[in-house]
Amino acid sequence: GHTPGRRVVPLQEAAARIRVAAEARRSRDFLIVARTDARTEHGLDEALRRAEAFASAGADILFVESPETEAEMERIGEALAGLPLLVNVVEGGKTPVLSRQRYVELGYQVAIFPATAFLAAGRGIESVYSHLKATGSSAGAEGELADFMDFSRTLGFERVWEFDRAHADVGER
Repeated sequence: GHTPGRRVVPLQEAAARIRVAAEARRSRDFLIVARTDARTEHGLDEALRRAEAFASAGADILFVESPETEAEMERIGEALAGLPLLVNVVEGGKTPVLSRQRYVELGYQVAIFPATAFLAAGRGIESVYSHLKATGSSAGAEGELADFMDFSRTLGFERVWEFDRAHADVGER
């Protein structure tokens, strides 16, 4: 993966797990995403060998983790042409951050961005706490902050408030 020291299970075991999941599936709406972290420690050839085995075992989407160059991504797309591919975009990770169109051109149908919001939040946290440490107050940092009520709604607190009105406030009726 994008972090050092990733271990992979033996190929036969990994493929068997996918085969079991495919056999146990009760709905075609349930997709099996098969990931291999073999690229980092075992090389791209081994990662491709595993991805092909995963497809044969019944995986719906193939996830060759952490290709390190656009050329590697192109090779993955060519080697696994016609099979749905997933790219894991981690800003600051090993895989190139490209445009949506470029990922499609390279053969990827799915892109995930699991760290993007956390990285943005981390930058915001660093900024606002630096301000707080320097000034002793959050006054003046309002531009760094989300509106409290809007953020509460984004997190789904309206449902909590509705539940409270309907159920928790019974003693006040």
